[in-house]
Amino acid sequence: MGLLQYFRQDKPKKGSAKLAKDRLQIIVAHEHSSAISPSYLPEMQQEIIAVIRKYMDISSDDVKCEFSDKADDDMSVLEVNVALPKNK
Repeated sequence: MGLLQYFRQDKPKKGSAKLAKDRLQIIVAHEHSSAISPSYLPEMQQEIIAVIRKYMDISSDDVKCEFSDKADDDMSVLEVNVALPKNK
């Protein structure tokens, strides 16, 4: 019977409320950052993709642009992540 009780979970996992709260904060932060992105961001992302395609073959999914506005620093940040193919 000891082996069966090992797999049985009668009590809830500790910290599940904290984990749910952390996940919700991440979702809210992501939604907030996408809501404040400038209207020109999608067009700029397409132009960045076009420039990179002049030099190598990438797909649109390989480029991620994120805009964040830091009110406390009076600064906006544009983060561009490009997944480049490996050299052959």
